Amino acid sequence: MKIFMLVLGGALVSLLLSGCASKITSANQYSGFLSSYEGLAETRTPSGSTVLRWTDPRVKISDYDNLIYNPIGFYPQPSPSERVSQQTLQDLLEYTNRRVSSSLAQRLRLVSVPGPRTLSFRGAITALDASNQGLKPYEVVPFAMIAAGALTAAGQRDQNTELYLEAELIDTATGKPVLRVARKGLGKTLENEKQVITLDDLKSVIDDMTQDILRFP
Repeated sequence: MKIFMLVLGGALVSLLLSGCASKITSANQYSGFLSSYEGLAETRTPSGSTVLRWTDPRVKISDYDNLIYNPIGFYPQPSPSERVSQQTLQDLLEYTNRRVSSSLAQRLRLVSVPGPRTLSFRGAITALDASNQGLKPYEVVPFAMIAAGALTAAGQRDQNTELYLEAELIDTATGKPVLRVARKGLGKTLENEKQVITLDDLKSVIDDMTQDILRFP
């Protein structure tokens, strides 16, 4: 009986760990920022990340020369907390816009007015999550700080930092989208649920995304 309970306990632990393995945005974590979520499919990016993406099969980015860059914002607008200060929110937004706009400018000429062969970019940071390692994740409320609040026998669990972003490219001549993406990125691991989150904990998520922009076919 004791052996059976040990085996059962091990199986349950494995099940919980497998529940945490998802590296993509789930449907119940969509923020509503994108014009549609239909057709999003898992796609492997050049950086090795897995994202949800839809592209119009009739269109190539090489068909375009210009891009209108609408600055990335938060959706919805978050409030600072004990773990995420207003300064961190501001720093995150500034860093994201600086890196993303710079990468896009290396692919297309940035312009301010619509026209032929011109795309419009719109994007948002939609959620920030700090979830305990080794526990089954639960629903992420759009732009919410989440902590599982569970303890191990040895003390508080490490926490993963996760950043969720959504973006789309729209053909300004037709008004129709040509690309949509929902992306979940893993930042640095925190020691516990009380540790303050800073920009440095999330920079790698933005850096990976900008590399994928530069290497997008």
